[in-house]
Amino acid sequence: NNTNNDANSRKYLLIGDPSMQLAYPKHTVITDSINGSSITGLSDTLKALSQVTISGRITTKNGLNLTSFNGTIYPTVYDKSSNITTLKNDGGSNYKTFSLQKNVLFKGKASVTNGLFSFSFIMPKDISYENGNGRVSYYAENGTEDANGPYEDFIIGGTANNFPEDNKGPEISLYLNDSSFVFGGLTDESPTLVAYLFDEHGINTTGNGIGHDLVALIDEKSEHPIILNDDYESNRDDYKRGSISYPLSSLTEGRHELSLKAWDVYNNSSKTFTEFIVSKSATLALSHVLNYPNPFTTYTEFWFEHNRPRENLQVQIQIFTISGKLIKSIQTYINTIGYRPDPKQITELQWNGRDDFGDKIGRGVYVYKVAVKAEDGTSAEKFEKLVILN
Repeated sequence: NNTNNDANSRKYLLIGDPSMQLAYPKHTVITDSINGSSITGLSDTLKALSQVTISGRITTKNGLNLTSFNGTIYPTVYDKSSNITTLKNDGGSNYKTFSLQKNVLFKGKASVTNGLFSFSFIMPKDISYENGNGRVSYYAENGTEDANGPYEDFIIGGTANNFPEDNKGPEISLYLNDSSFVFGGLTDESPTLVAYLFDEHGINTTGNGIGHDLVALIDEKSEHPIILNDDYESNRDDYKRGSISYPLSSLTEGRHELSLKAWDVYNNSSKTFTEFIVSKSATLALSHVLNYPNPFTTYTEFWFEHNRPRENLQVQIQIFTISGKLIKSIQTYINTIGYRPDPKQITELQWNGRDDFGDKIGRGVYVYKVAVKAEDGTSAEKFEKLVILN
């Protein structure tokens, strides 16, 4: 790079393997209509709080319709471009202004059937109101082939004349790793924030309005917000529902609070929160060990939490009489995405109240031990009581 002590010594840099072709999508996505009107030149203006329906098709690069293409398309609708100025934070540099189209109005997914697709959404109130060209960016796949393409010949600006009233914020369900998580549950130091949102008119992810971001806070530290606008995605063929999956990392051991605030496209907000306890994954930990129902007669489920998601864990449940006699042993292996195995999916965590010989045991109070062992040899165990009724 500097063979001759010359400012022009560095001629070029190679990033990646120059012998490999870039993985461009094989096919093309074409927009055919917006709100039922065929695309002919510049389309009508799309206004804030209006419902928008966009339809199109998948074609080959030569323009032939792919009627055999069945899969999923992922459209992202952008607001108009905005001018951004550099910070001039290098000595001797100058300010530079450039144009960037970055504010997402809608991000979702829709079905592609016989090469055709259609999706709908409500234009957010937080658009940039002066008229200008928007953009739809598409990616589609059917498991073996994919397609992409943009569409920009439409205007965004202004407000719709007639729209339904809405004064209610989004419904939010907040978890860590998966929906089996419960308030105050156990996690490791790198859980995944998982949220499911619903609003009759859709979720606002534009980032245009001050304070209208989709934002999470840990322990209410507003100086370190987690902006989740780009991590929200609408459900397949349903702009009213969507989800967020965002990895957290390097959380300190102990109790924490996680909050999430979301806005709908009308700028109504809602906020929810949950609490969790971080236990370092270097040590296997158990928490919230219980059986349900308790008392029971012929059926109960064993529930517990651990801090080793996505690991193979050996689980042993032993039931003893009060005097210490072992009457039932249950053994199984689990590997869960979250921190709480679901006995309805893992039948070995269910028990019918019979001993190892299949005989029904008498009514009374019994003690059980839940022991979990990880592949690295670390283990943890907890004792609890259960009651059997005849």
